[in-house]
Amino acid sequence: MADHLETSITLPSDPASVSVARAHVAGTLAEWGMPEDTEVSDTVRLIVSELAANAVQHTLGRSPTFTVNLVLDRDDRLCIGVTDSYPGFPKWLPAAVQQDNGRGLLIIRCLTVECGGRMRVRPTREGGKTVSVVLPWPAPTGPAAVVDVAGRREP
Repeated sequence: MADHLETSITLPSDPASVSVARAHVAGTLAEWGMPEDTEVSDTVRLIVSELAANAVQHTLGRSPTFTVNLVLDRDDRLCIGVTDSYPGFPKWLPAAVQQDNGRGLLIIRCLTVECGGRMRVRPTREGGKTVSVVLPWPAPTGPAAVVDVAGRREP
């Protein structure tokens, strides 16, 4: 695989865009060798879903779009970033049992830590912010293909 793979998609800040972002990420992970039915793929899709939903819901109509960026760097780490143009930073509130919402960042933080990654929020030059998560990238698992010297797969 290459030393650096990257993809990004910019979507309207609309609730329907969350599923589009999730589908884009699932397709990209599959292209990069991560089957859709793995725990890592499920985790990445959930993180992107939560970040995209936050970008739509909490920008208060001040960010007409958001961008999802994925970078696979040197086959050992996956960087996920969701950028919007709203200048307000997310509030890190504990999620009370009675709350109907507000658990997105808590879920993201827990998943990130569980996977051995890190999360941060940075302002953009344009005045918005990027919420980014960096996760270790496991080598895709599956049956190893044995290839002979002529390049043919052996049984």
